[in-house]
Amino acid sequence: MSKGPDAFRTISEVAEELDIPQHVLRFWETRFPAIRPLKRGGGRRYYRPDDVDLLRGIRHLLYGQGYTIRGVQRILKEAGPRSVQGVGRGETTALPAPEAGEDDLGDEMPAGLLGDNDLFGAEGSPASPMMGRPPEGADFAPGLSDSNRELLHSVLDELLECQRALEGLRRS
Repeated sequence: MSKGPDAFRTISEVAEELDIPQHVLRFWETRFPAIRPLKRGGGRRYYRPDDVDLLRGIRHLLYGQGYTIRGVQRILKEAGPRSVQGVGRGETTALPAPEAGEDDLGDEMPAGLLGDNDLFGAEGSPASPMMGRPPEGADFAPGLSDSNRELLHSVLDELLECQRALEGLRRS
């Protein structure tokens, strides 16, 4: 039996619908105050349809558009949660672009690069559709300088080498 469109969703239902691990949804709650699911006894989370639209919009901005968490925070602050919910519903894709230099990497990697650092899935299954090095020319972080892009590629290569080493140890 499927739920109606106005029904509340559990964290596992939302995670499955958005193809995002539950821990990432919990993490996003700490970074985006606009995400406020109802919490019932025992801390169980229940997401309203607007919450799911907001999460879908955040997911699209992070993974689809290459924004950093800081960039999405800025959009939420300047344009408001309703605009991001509109992105989640597919009503709009035009959001204010961050000012030049405001959404650069600093100390933060683009959120979509490694699936919020969840590089390893259960028993070696991919945790992210981007398992492995992104294809050459893939623009997963618009506006990123060539030197920062190459630096990220080299870091990703090192991480993938670490993953291979760990998988080899796991098999031993």
